[in-house]
Amino acid sequence: MSHDRELTPLKARLYQVIFEAETPAGKRFDVLLMIMIVASVITVFLESIPSLRAEYSQLFYALEWVFTVVFTLEYFLRIYCALRPVRYIRSFYGVIDLLSILPTYLSLFIPGSQVGAVIRILRLLRVFRIFKLDNFLHQGDVIGRALLRSRRKIAVFIYAVVLMVIVIGSLMYLIEANGPAAHQFDSIPRSIYWAIVTITTVGYGDISPATTLGQLIAAMVMIAGYAIIAVPTGIVSAEFVAANRVNNSLVCPHCMEEGHDDDAQHCKHCGGALIKHLMEEESTTASS
Repeated sequence: MSHDRELTPLKARLYQVIFEAETPAGKRFDVLLMIMIVASVITVFLESIPSLRAEYSQLFYALEWVFTVVFTLEYFLRIYCALRPVRYIRSFYGVIDLLSILPTYLSLFIPGSQVGAVIRILRLLRVFRIFKLDNFLHQGDVIGRALLRSRRKIAVFIYAVVLMVIVIGSLMYLIEANGPAAHQFDSIPRSIYWAIVTITTVGYGDISPATTLGQLIAAMVMIAGYAIIAVPTGIVSAEFVAANRVNNSLVCPHCMEEGHDDDAQHCKHCGGALIKHLMEEESTTASS
């Protein structure tokens, strides 16, 4: 049974203006909305500057509520004219739209929470749809697929790094605990913090070994850090290449898995013939 609501002429018109950018009115609405989003985020930025907040606090407060009221009205209009309101509410943009207006209302109970309104900047992702930058959307899909396909390898890598920093941190605690830097390496968790900062090549410098053996180990950890950084880069890069070759329209009719190469004839998961290959075989048989 369909859960679509009846689309009245008013809702249809609102839908074209609010959700689509095909008409001049829809394009103007989206551009105006983007301008207001940028203006609201800039207002939050400026309000965080103490000197400006002291002088223009009332202006910032008024502007924030104006933006919030407008975005709230827009959010409920989207729900009103959507054919499937629940689907919109649960969608990525629906969640972002809701989160963009909540901080201001929460500030009535939790002072300072209006700073969370900077999440509105995520609403500018609609710029790709508005200006039909399909190529950018495609590249975004490639990045998403590459990260998704490499998640298990990255998880194993992170697990190995966590074990490594625990061992290195504990070792440095044993070495430095009785040395000149004992006040810095005063616990294993703090030593692990040093190991993380060092192996990631961040190098804050707030903790540093003082013994010769500790400095030798630190030098080895620093050198290893460069190799460790290269590992996830290589994993994701390899998946980028694979993602660019993937044609998501090729779905195996046997196991329903997707993500096959453009020239694939059989499923790489179950070995079954793909529909494209079956059709080519039938066409060849018929012609002969």
